[in-house]
Amino acid sequence: MNNFDPLKTHGRFAYRSIHCGDGYRWPNGAGLAVYLGFNLEHFAFGEGLGAALGPLSPQPDVLNYSWREYGNRVGAWRCIELFDALDMSAATLTNTSLYDHCPELIEACAARGDELIAHGHTNAARQSDLDEAAERALLAHCRARITECSGAAPSGWLSPWISESHHTPDLLAETGYRYTLNWCHDDRPVRMNTRGGPLWSIPYPQELNDLPMIMGRQMDMRDFADMIIDQFDEMLEQIQRTREPQALVMGIALHPYIVGQPYRLRHLRRALGHIAAARENIWLTTPGAIVRHVDEAVPLPADAA
Repeated sequence: MNNFDPLKTHGRFAYRSIHCGDGYRWPNGAGLAVYLGFNLEHFAFGEGLGAALGPLSPQPDVLNYSWREYGNRVGAWRCIELFDALDMSAATLTNTSLYDHCPELIEACAARGDELIAHGHTNAARQSDLDEAAERALLAHCRARITECSGAAPSGWLSPWISESHHTPDLLAETGYRYTLNWCHDDRPVRMNTRGGPLWSIPYPQELNDLPMIMGRQMDMRDFADMIIDQFDEMLEQIQRTREPQALVMGIALHPYIVGQPYRLRHLRRALGHIAAARENIWLTTPGAIVRHVDEAVPLPADAA
């Protein structure tokens, strides 16, 4: 017998069309906020998950481990130099194991005023494999470690491999996080319902992302740079066509072991330079700053406050 009841849903937020106005804009009247999602990651040697440059080999997989480690030793520093040259801040997505492995890299990002966002302990593991107590412990550990080592508690979270359990949004709110980057369902911030109170979902790109595009779809960096520019130009045009005030978000997800390769960095420089040249018409920012703005612009309903 067929069952035509409504399908199971997450219950975190209701459907809302992109054509619905937001009633607010970003600072200085900008309609588009742009941020760099700079993924600094560490992988266990000889075990666990990891992106692959070449065919997976029996552990220890030296080829794929050392390729990813290039990002922490070389690529990340080259990217930081580029961000400095363009006067662009970054949202630094941080595996806390980096505080044991190369703390000077995280310190360099914090020193330039980048936002540190919790990104698990290691990218060699998925949190969806954990039970609820262990997942809560992971979230609490990451928040405490970043606070202890860098002096400020992270307000945001991105799961390694975008891996969630059914309880992840609840646990994030209950352990003190204010937003998640895991969901890619909108071009605008969306307030999510959790048992621990509201949690913002800030758009994080799974298409404008070097890992799935360059490694998964084997896109050339020239094309990925063009993709960044096209996304930016099109979103600016979309803002100009809207009749009601809107506030869109464009994130760019970068992994230094990929874009920090010199021949790719050359094209990233071209794409980010195109965006930086238009800074008067946009808001170059971070997800944490976006959350602070929408908290004020979109008050909680009285029955939810």
